[in-house]
Amino acid sequence: MDSKLTSPRMALATLLLSLSPTLFAAEVPPGTRLAAQQEIVRGNGAEPSTLDPQKVETNDASNIIVDLFDGLVQLDRAGKPQPGLAASWDNRDNRVWTFHLRPNLQWSDGTPLTAHDVVFSWRRLADPKTGSPYASFVNYAHLEHAQAVIDGQLPVEKLGVTALDDSTVQVTLSQPVGYFLQFVAHTSLFPVSEKHVRQYGDSWTRPGKMVSSGAYSLDDWVVNEKIVLTRNPRYWNNDKTVIERVSFLPIADAAAEVNRFRSGEIGITSVIPAEQYAQMQQQHPDEVVNSPVQAVFYYQFNTEKAPFNDVRVRQALNLAIDKNIIAQKVTAKGQLPADAVLPLTMGEIHLRPPAWAAESQDARTARAKALLAEAGFTAAHPLRFTLLYNIAGDNQRIAIAVASMWKKTLGAQVKLQNQEWKTMVDVMHSGQFDVVRYTWGADYDEPSSFLNTFRTGDSQNLSRYRSQAFDEAVAEAGKAATPAGAQAWYQKASDIIGNDMPVIPIVYSMRNQLVRSDIGGFWSSPMGLYFTRDLYVKAR
Repeated sequence: MDSKLTSPRMALATLLLSLSPTLFAAEVPPGTRLAAQQEIVRGNGAEPSTLDPQKVETNDASNIIVDLFDGLVQLDRAGKPQPGLAASWDNRDNRVWTFHLRPNLQWSDGTPLTAHDVVFSWRRLADPKTGSPYASFVNYAHLEHAQAVIDGQLPVEKLGVTALDDSTVQVTLSQPVGYFLQFVAHTSLFPVSEKHVRQYGDSWTRPGKMVSSGAYSLDDWVVNEKIVLTRNPRYWNNDKTVIERVSFLPIADAAAEVNRFRSGEIGITSVIPAEQYAQMQQQHPDEVVNSPVQAVFYYQFNTEKAPFNDVRVRQALNLAIDKNIIAQKVTAKGQLPADAVLPLTMGEIHLRPPAWAAESQDARTARAKALLAEAGFTAAHPLRFTLLYNIAGDNQRIAIAVASMWKKTLGAQVKLQNQEWKTMVDVMHSGQFDVVRYTWGADYDEPSSFLNTFRTGDSQNLSRYRSQAFDEAVAEAGKAATPAGAQAWYQKASDIIGNDMPVIPIVYSMRNQLVRSDIGGFWSSPMGLYFTRDLYVKAR
């Protein structure tokens, strides 16, 4: 094994990276007076269904997991990979990656954190026994034998990840992937303690049983009330952490969350609802924070269920929505109308919107009526279905507006149904829906982060979309050696899905939050996450 690593034929590219911890820590400006009590309360929007990194699929859980756990790699404010649990890594031809852990890493209970924990966690993600909604992620990243392991055709030991020793992890990919480190920074690949998972089973995420590797430890979890984290003194960068205690409140009603901010109970909200946005800009101009995120709000169809197995119906419903009105009048918080299922610029890839995006709204409306009539729906036989959304943010406002447009333009009879977030996620996975609201945010800054989720059989393909031509285009893009080589294939994939319409993109997202003026260090990543370890409370 060592001889392979040192062979001159391997063209080894060693990245000896700085161990400076200031990239991921509270950077308090000189002269800043800190408050005696370093505690904050964060609005979380919803109750997380899990705090298990290998089972998480939503931001309400990821918000907390990034405080509890660390990855081998972290992304800085520019989205560039930097050392996390790994002090450095070696790259051979973008296909074999070797990670060297920081010395003396510990879990929050003082037990050693080793390369074996990393290997266990990555295999656990792919293991069909885990049932992870993110199992496909190791296949996105092209780990060797990933799909065969996910499908149960090979044992997890065949996955392309191994521990060379207690402090060295080697990953072998099935093809070169130049942006592989973007995958490594994702929460689903954060290591968990093999000892504690095996000892406690599914209950390992409960207070008193969970051990963590990040800046904080789980202190308390009262379902539907609060999740409390306290500072982890064994975190590798603990000396640069300032906040001692953080509480996450699962408040589904965004207006109620804002009101609790105004009363001083919450320091940072998860959102600002549209109906309060202008008022907050006027009353709290220095505390409104708008952060662009790589995310798309869309409605996804159950494409296996009639009439949504008819592409004409899906196209008609898309064309009948005036997305400019949604962005400018309904939400009016900086969002832009979305014509594609992904941001058109990601990394070094720049895509064109679908052809219909150039049409006027009048032309779109006329074509929508013709398509729906062609599909057999008339005033005497109207299209009827249920639109499902979760009770949070602006979801209800958008649903009411869109349903009104569908009724006015197409005569569609739309029943609106709302559910709590955890319930809705279960419904989506079970396929018991007609049309459902969802937002997909990028896991990394590359088009495959969006397009992979529509591949046939993908664990995140909740619309059950199937297209061999689309699958082939995404696969060919992944084989390209350069972004320029991938762009044509990504454009083909985007064009296919822009015509087939398994989902209706509505708006490109903008994260709007209230951040109390005495909280310093706040920034939000393009993936929509921010980290308590970067924050501090200033003296008033």
